[in-house]
Amino acid sequence: MPLTAEVLFARLQDVLGDRIAGGGVALGEVTLEILPQDWQAVALTLRDEPALAFDTLIDLCGLDYSAYKDGLDEGPRYAVVAHLLSVAKNHRVRLRARCESDDLPVLASLVEVWPVVNWYEREAFDLYGIVFEGHPDLRRILTDYGFIGHPFRKDFPLSGQVEMRYDPELKRVVYQPVSIEPREVTPRIVRAENYGEVE
Repeated sequence: MPLTAEVLFARLQDVLGDRIAGGGVALGEVTLEILPQDWQAVALTLRDEPALAFDTLIDLCGLDYSAYKDGLDEGPRYAVVAHLLSVAKNHRVRLRARCESDDLPVLASLVEVWPVVNWYEREAFDLYGIVFEGHPDLRRILTDYGFIGHPFRKDFPLSGQVEMRYDPELKRVVYQPVSIEPREVTPRIVRAENYGEVE
């Protein structure tokens, strides 16, 4: 029988001690805040501790907190979240660590702990620009190799200056100026004072 979230959180506190920077139980799920320097060590402990046995990494993604809570969020801008599963114990945990630097977000790679994380870390690098130290092949995975910027960052422009397409005559991908005219798309807002009136 799986542990309740509260019992699991207490067990995690016993095993990890002061390496937990925060977290708790919300909506029946356990979340642990980990300091960036403890990221890989905590992952190893969660995998190797027999009472926990988190043998499977389900997902890993990057986050950009720059506009979170209208800018009232304190702390570094970029974070990484990993979801872990213990198949043997039938329990889950969410880990989150914030990268120390906003200019160059860096976190230790978990490829040595769970090899399946390889492509997830490449995706977080590609979309957010988070660098994973020790990753064996950190390169773009979803965007073109010549792509400039990281499209999931909240300050990434909504429209670009160039577009790419395959040219059948040249038999290669070519870049050219954007052919779509920029436009402002503002939704019509229904207000209570004029609701139902015909314009």
